[in-house]
Amino acid sequence: MLAAVWLGYPIENNHADDAVPGVSVQNVRRVFDNGEHNAFTDLIRWKERYWLTFRSCPDGHMVFSTSSILVLTSDDARQWDIALQFSVPLRDTRDPHFLAFQGKLFVYTGTWYSGDGELARENYDINQHLGFAVWTEDGKSWSGPQQMEGTYGHYIWRAVTDGDTAYLCGRRKRGYSQAESGAGGAAIMEGALLESTDGLNWKFRSLFQTQKGNETAFQVLHDRTLVALSREQGSTAQLAHARPPYQTWERQQLPQYIGGPLLAQWGDHCLLGGRKNTDEGPKTALYWLIGDDLIPIAELPSGGDNSYPGFIAMDPQHGLLSWYSSHELDAQGQPITAIYLADLVKFDPK
Repeated sequence: MLAAVWLGYPIENNHADDAVPGVSVQNVRRVFDNGEHNAFTDLIRWKERYWLTFRSCPDGHMVFSTSSILVLTSDDARQWDIALQFSVPLRDTRDPHFLAFQGKLFVYTGTWYSGDGELARENYDINQHLGFAVWTEDGKSWSGPQQMEGTYGHYIWRAVTDGDTAYLCGRRKRGYSQAESGAGGAAIMEGALLESTDGLNWKFRSLFQTQKGNETAFQVLHDRTLVALSREQGSTAQLAHARPPYQTWERQQLPQYIGGPLLAQWGDHCLLGGRKNTDEGPKTALYWLIGDDLIPIAELPSGGDNSYPGFIAMDPQHGLLSWYSSHELDAQGQPITAIYLADLVKFDPK
């Protein structure tokens, strides 16, 4: 019952499906489609506005220097305007994530060095990966992309803050190994916790994954426990937690693969989300984490290339979810890869 203790749930039985709230997925809407490959979302509410970010690329999912990061904003989560679009020369920008920290809204993106055009998969090299950031203090004026010191050789992902310090997922090869080409074998991949006091300069704190290092979402609980939900290769995910100073981690396996993971506290419960594998192909799914168990909540309209959800808890009963998917077709019958939003509403399943 590891998770029931440190996530503070009022429910103690492992299979209390009828004791947890149901979730109704409402007002599903496609909010962005420009004919390009649009993917890897994140959401935040900051300065009384909604902010949505994702990658857009005319050449597709893989690694291209033609990719860019879009940031959209809205005052009602219905009508969205482009607040910012940026790219990094000779680099593929992807997996953007928000962090509200020290009065600024940061957007972080991990970038592959790709040169001009496409980077062939056999030439992928995480040792040349580098994080970039843009930020704003008012939501109107934005910095240009600035490299994040201490992130070279790290495939950066989600970040979180405890108020004084920011923490960042950095996926890397053990010893910056050159032994394996491409993205590297799972056995030598680590998940490193990087920390920063300004959001731009980072240093190593600890390893939350000692192998199979991959995309990780974080939460800081009220007692400052840091929780990490990590994607793994294969059919499982890893859940880990550490107390300050975040040097020693307790880890457990979850019996469900979760690609592009989401971890969010929503009222008295912990929401998980991401890609799951089904007989009909990959789908974007949501779960409650109860004790050691994942309790399925909902499967979003999705298919093909999809997942990477973002989430805002509007209040204990209402939430807003973003994700991307390629389950719809254009007028010529070809799949589109677009950005979607839905309203989530809790209800009593009884």
